[in-house]
Amino acid sequence: MERRGLGRRLREMGMTHFQTDVLLALTRVPRGSTVSYKQLAAMAGHPGAYRAVGTVMRKNPLAPTIPCHRVIKSDGTLGNYSGRGGARRKMVLLASEGASVKGR
Repeated sequence: MERRGLGRRLREMGMTHFQTDVLLALTRVPRGSTVSYKQLAAMAGHPGAYRAVGTVMRKNPLAPTIPCHRVIKSDGTLGNYSGRGGARRKMVLLASEGASVKGR
């Protein structure tokens, strides 16, 4: 789905413009790569809102299609994952994509 259509779908699902900005920015993170919450906030055009990015990840209605598992802490560690299976599942998803992350 193209980003414009995805943005419209996210807003129809009740996502705010900020949440939509963050989730659309996340779709640009390639498979096998990770990005920190702080980097994702900047990519979304909201550089000071990195803590709020974590809240958006927790509310991601289209995980893992929108790959919130690719968002990690600035120190390179895993961070949280609200999807089924928690942090263990996040690690499995990242490993299946060839991404490496420091231990929790």
